[in-house]
Amino acid sequence: MRIFHIAIAAQWEAARSSGLYRTSTLGLTLEEVGFIHASRVDQWEGVRERFYAEVTEPLVLLEIETDLLDVPVVEEPPAPGLAETFPHIYGPLPSTAVVAVRHLPTT
Repeated sequence: MRIFHIAIAAQWEAARSSGLYRTSTLGLTLEEVGFIHASRVDQWEGVRERFYAEVTEPLVLLEIETDLLDVPVVEEPPAPGLAETFPHIYGPLPSTAVVAVRHLPTT
């Protein structure tokens, strides 16, 4: 299965060098949140509009092949009381699980 994560381009480049990406979401690390936020193909554009609209740094969309992960991916609501679920990656994202990177135009 393919899932998606929006990343600041500079953070993704640093992760490619180390081999592991550890940013959960904008401004928060995996260690702070406990998982990496991800989206299905039909969700990432809404996530970008809601949470990344004001970001001026270059962004990339990471396409992740879940079969290449060695940590659990769990479908969960992003907050209590919400019905829609999102994939959450419970561990660092190895750069080898990212099968495509798309540069997103600035809004």
